[in-house]
Amino acid sequence: MTTFEKIQEIIVDQLDKETEEVQLKTNFREELEADSLDLFQIINDIEDEFDIKIEFDEGLNTVQDIVNTVNTQLEAK
Repeated sequence: MTTFEKIQEIIVDQLDKETEEVQLKTNFREELEADSLDLFQIINDIEDEFDIKIEFDEGLNTVQDIVNTVNTQLEAK
């Protein structure tokens, strides 16, 4: 399973969305209607899944932003 697929699964579970709704270019607030609390929970779940720490203020607007952040963190390990 790729980084994107794991993150996609977390987002789908957390926001009760369909898999097709969560793509790399999907914007959390505009397209998934996620609020700050939703994003906080998604980031917490991703941190637990990948055993990393994500700064919440890193300008995470799209799924791609989070995938890039996770991949950067994983490469630094």
